[in-house]
Amino acid sequence: MNRTAKALLFFSMALLSYADMNAQDARSLTLREALELGIANSKNLKIDDAKIVEATAAIDEAKNCQLPDLKLSGSYLRLTNANISLKTGQQSSGGEGEAQGASAAPKVNQAMYGMANFSLPLFAGGRIKYGIESAKYLLEAAKLNAGSDKNVIAYNISQAYVNLFKASQVVGVLKENLTTSQKRDADFLNKENNGIIARNDRLKAQLQTSDIELQLLEAENNYNIANVNMNLLLGLPEQTVLQVDASFVNQQVDIKTFTDYQQEALQHRKDMQALGFQQRAAELATKSAKAENLPTLALTGGYVAANIPSFLTVTNAVNAGVGIQYNLANLWKSNAVLKQSRARETQLTASKELLMDDIKLEINRDYQNAFVAKKKIEVYEKSERQAEENYRITKNKFDNSLVTITELLDANVALLSTKINVLNAKADAALAYRKLLETTGVLYQ
Repeated sequence: MNRTAKALLFFSMALLSYADMNAQDARSLTLREALELGIANSKNLKIDDAKIVEATAAIDEAKNCQLPDLKLSGSYLRLTNANISLKTGQQSSGGEGEAQGASAAPKVNQAMYGMANFSLPLFAGGRIKYGIESAKYLLEAAKLNAGSDKNVIAYNISQAYVNLFKASQVVGVLKENLTTSQKRDADFLNKENNGIIARNDRLKAQLQTSDIELQLLEAENNYNIANVNMNLLLGLPEQTVLQVDASFVNQQVDIKTFTDYQQEALQHRKDMQALGFQQRAAELATKSAKAENLPTLALTGGYVAANIPSFLTVTNAVNAGVGIQYNLANLWKSNAVLKQSRARETQLTASKELLMDDIKLEINRDYQNAFVAKKKIEVYEKSERQAEENYRITKNKFDNSLVTITELLDANVALLSTKINVLNAKADAALAYRKLLETTGVLYQ
């Protein structure tokens, strides 16, 4: 085998390897698979999961307040030569006796002690109970917010999927039209050579072919961008070529009444439910703030041991009792926590009312958009049939020299435009319906 043959063989193997690699990167994907994959790999939902873990830990923290505290402490102290004078009721009145007593005092240069303190809260004005219940409500709110985010993410994935579908369909239509236009150019070149048409007419046809090529380049660029965006949403490698399933645009859906969607939204919108739990948590926070003005009662106990060599030893010093604590400063200090909690309640009430108004407005808007999008399909399909008939008639007239090349090219442009409009209308209708479901809160359940 000569050098040239070896080079050709190597080049062929490289091309086959590249083609095989690209085939492995291609992946067919239905809308349902895209939703499941996107939800599983969503970075926003991972943040929501972390918030749920945080809210669960807050419940444990609140429950810890009702458990007893047991603290151990101890110290070892090294002292300088301390002067110790013991004062007792039987001290000698004579100076000599005092001198002898002073000289007999122990020398202390170290000390050790240890303590154990026990405390069990018996009454805290309800703050512990309110704290636990409030933390539970906030946990439910965190879960509902995660569900709301999941619904929004499902729509974002649907929107990216539809954009990828539209981009791929436009590329397909333009490629088909480019092939037809190139065949027409070849036919017109033969007619020009035979003196049937003028050179100017052939150039007009080639100009339209060039315009279609430019449109195709732009469409392919849009498709590549949409493909990368979809891969990022799904957590796939950026070079993966996604092949969308077009069946979702032909699914028959019956749009219910506006009232039905509004009622479903009020029942299923998780952000609305989350605000309800946040309101309950705020109400409990207000009760807890009021309890700040009440005393606290606790069961207490302790143990003390000390050893000062040559001077003092203490063992078995056990104590037990009940302790009460009340901050008298509450009599003249303003309860700022209570004011903040009440303001929080007011904010949440207003936020819930505002959200309800937004839901009604969004349902109304998305319902109208879905209805109009469905009607647009009928209009565009009618336009496509008219454009096809117009192109057929114009083509026959041109073949019989009854119309100019400009009219034929205009008819072709109109037909191309209507084909793209029909594809986009079907995709937009499918997306509009999913937007209505997302607003209702039932897109991903």
